[in-house]
Amino acid sequence: MALDAVAAETVAAGGPRTVRVYRWEPSTLSLGYGQESETVDWGYCERAGIDVTRRPTGGGGIYHDAFGDVSYSIAVPADEVPGDLMASYSVLLVPILDAFDRMGIAARVAGEPRPAVYEPACYLRAVHPAHDVVVGGRKISGNAQHRTREAVIQHGSITYAREADRHLAVFDAPGVGAAEFEDRVTSVRAEAGIDRAETVDAVERALAEWADARVDGWTDEELERAEELVEERFGDGEWVRRR
Repeated sequence: MALDAVAAETVAAGGPRTVRVYRWEPSTLSLGYGQESETVDWGYCERAGIDVTRRPTGGGGIYHDAFGDVSYSIAVPADEVPGDLMASYSVLLVPILDAFDRMGIAARVAGEPRPAVYEPACYLRAVHPAHDVVVGGRKISGNAQHRTREAVIQHGSITYAREADRHLAVFDAPGVGAAEFEDRVTSVRAEAGIDRAETVDAVERALAEWADARVDGWTDEELERAEELVEERFGDGEWVRRR
């Protein structure tokens, strides 16, 4: 999350746009920016070795399994995407839908809303036609944005493999079982039967071609700034709990 924030700061200062694909290790629960910390089963997360942090974007919490989740982010100048939220998602989801097409999955942006099952969990919230990607009505990718005057950061979670029990266990008494979760959520492995490396490759290639990107690394200054943000926010337990 600190690196995503740095990517947005870099582009706001006139630096390069950034697309990236990454995994969370250890597995992590990322809370929406305004989510109440009481919704988390902190004891379970500690026992299971699951980190907890908070995203700069809103919405419900997402359990990012080190194996089952593939995450991406896009950082661009604000004046290069539409100011209208729905329209900007349409632009920035183009490479994600292309990635699913490369995997042989007929994914699309949700057309019909579905009511929430458990509001604190992103994948169990009401399906939203702006930013939820579904296959046959079941969610396979959740996406969110953080916008400043100068920059837009969009990040998303793509479900490679469903980990229903762990996804539910990170929340305090969700009242939802694995069967209900799997009725709402599908995965790349279930839909296409490909391995994780193929999934990552499809997402990387789609993003790189869409952005005409080249492989690059972080500058020393960016890494130093990311460490500052970890200390101040994303790795600070008090900050994560009190938002």
